[in-house]
Amino acid sequence: MAEVTEGGHHFDIKKLSFIGVLVSLGIVFGDIGTSPLYVMKAIVNARQSGNNMPFNEYIEGALSCIIWTLTLQTTIKYVIIALRADNKGEGGILALFSLVKNLKKGWLYLIAIVGAAALIADGVITPSLTVMSAIEGLEIYNPHTPVVPITIGILIVIFVVQQFGTSFIGKFFGPIMVVWFLVLGGLGISHLSENFEILRSFNPYYAYKLIVNSPSAIVILGAVFLCTTGAEALYSDLGHCGAKNIRVSWGFVKIMLILNYLGQGAWLLTNYQNPGFSATINPFFGIMPQWAVLPGVILATAAAIIASQALITGSFTIFSEAMSLNLWPNQKIDYPSGVKGQMYIPRINWGLLLFCVIVVLHFRESGKMEAAYGLSITVTMLMTTVLLVFWLLKHRINKFFILVFAIVYLAIELGFFSANIIKFMEGGWITVVLGGFIGVCMYAWYNGRSIKTQFIQFVKLENYTSIIKDMKLDETIPKYATNLAYLSRAKRSDEVESKIIYSIIKKQPKRADHYFILTITNQEDPFTFKYTVDEILPGTIYKVNFLLGFKVDRRINDYFSMVLKDLMADDTIPSRSSHPSLRAYNIPPDLKYVIIDNSYINDILLTVKQKITLNIYNFVKYIGSDDFKAWGVTSHNVVVESAPITELTVYDHKIEQAGFLRHNN
Repeated sequence: MAEVTEGGHHFDIKKLSFIGVLVSLGIVFGDIGTSPLYVMKAIVNARQSGNNMPFNEYIEGALSCIIWTLTLQTTIKYVIIALRADNKGEGGILALFSLVKNLKKGWLYLIAIVGAAALIADGVITPSLTVMSAIEGLEIYNPHTPVVPITIGILIVIFVVQQFGTSFIGKFFGPIMVVWFLVLGGLGISHLSENFEILRSFNPYYAYKLIVNSPSAIVILGAVFLCTTGAEALYSDLGHCGAKNIRVSWGFVKIMLILNYLGQGAWLLTNYQNPGFSATINPFFGIMPQWAVLPGVILATAAAIIASQALITGSFTIFSEAMSLNLWPNQKIDYPSGVKGQMYIPRINWGLLLFCVIVVLHFRESGKMEAAYGLSITVTMLMTTVLLVFWLLKHRINKFFILVFAIVYLAIELGFFSANIIKFMEGGWITVVLGGFIGVCMYAWYNGRSIKTQFIQFVKLENYTSIIKDMKLDETIPKYATNLAYLSRAKRSDEVESKIIYSIIKKQPKRADHYFILTITNQEDPFTFKYTVDEILPGTIYKVNFLLGFKVDRRINDYFSMVLKDLMADDTIPSRSSHPSLRAYNIPPDLKYVIIDNSYINDILLTVKQKITLNIYNFVKYIGSDDFKAWGVTSHNVVVESAPITELTVYDHKIEQAGFLRHNN
């Protein structure tokens, strides 16, 4: 039974429960729930001076676009359809990719890479935008509020806290977001009576009229799209809360969001002709009574922090899944809260903080970040649509429905993409830079591994068992270890990389009592956690294959320790040291890992594209963790060696000997 621990609460994510709904409100809807902070402000700013459409028709049309975007994009595509595309309860673009990667479409990994990279870029833009939007509310009191320093200070605190875990404060996320959404709805209702005509926005005709008649329609769509940017995060958090809890809580969230948008629209229609009205006033704070602005800023900041926390945690999850899918190098993962879902990846955390600070210092205003924000999510949504089409095909859904789905959502998202890409120079470029950097690194890692695999020679283990058997008995060779373990990527159970044989026999003969070849086989089930043992040479050589899902970390040291205990328990290997003096005191046998770094491929064997790919691959490997940290093994019992990656003949002709001189002394 799938259970989740969140802030001390235990609940079955497959069942609808009060706790499940509360947790969903706390960790799923932070991103989309903070969109009222900036959407209507962006829409007002998008109304160009040359727009001759009456202001009331403009606002009603924009609100109609918001209502139907939330309905078509978030409700139908994600809440109704995408949540069904779960991988054993897990969601998100990489989980979706793992479901369709076996369809023999070799290019689908590129779709997954582009979508994941854009979502990671969103993990940088969202904290920066939401926190700054909340702090900008203080400018109503003091126009000279130091927004940038305060925003950076809050972001630093958010990222520093990650290493200590968030389980303690996580239990407050749900209640705070309940208050947030109730305040959103209450503020909206309080202004509806000012102008009931705003309810006409539910008619999609007004959205159509705005798009057709407004000369700035493409810019308006870019602003409207911001209302649904959290939909992808909603899908990614499926594994934390379950589809039933997310669907029910979304009903409440959607009502509160629409009420707030309608209230902002009614306030704008009532006040835009007033002499004191200024387009620079954020309608979100404009609908608040003067006395409520400061509490509103505090609550908005809390909601922004919760939204940021969700995106940061989501980024950790994406990188963790990417490691398991061979799209990113293995890196050290900590669990500061003791809860599996609350992971912490140090290098990713500090990298995200650095990029957030750069974004804040560059843009200095939340309004200037909107183009970058919209573009990153549009790209991810497009990639998700493509993968969903293949998922629907895999499940033999009616092809007419698939065609309609593809046409409708590709048209909608390409329209939003066009609306956001025109602001490339105004801020959208930063999404391309951030997402492009991550995407190129993922591409190089995935293909660099493939290139290296082409040159790695695999040999039959049985051809070397007699040599290793004799080595074990040869006491003229110093004993290297009692238990000696190698990490291998060989897919066939009877094969091993030639570099491992090179290390055991040629580089430095390594005599041991037991040799273990450790491999990992990635499983589609995200939480598969099993192993098999194949005894290659009785009492001497064992091949251990770990069957791990993409949500299970690659902590081989911990898992192999469990395997050794099992082998000792059934007397397959001794439980005490082979040295008499240590065995007398029941000291367990020693263990040493050997990790071999493939160090050299002759450039003559590579194409220009392969050389470039491997250069980027080596850079990505450099920014990743050390080999022993990445595999979860401690440095005290790990030896990292280098070995020739291939022994292929590079030159066709044997070099000719020109002479040989022997001097007699």
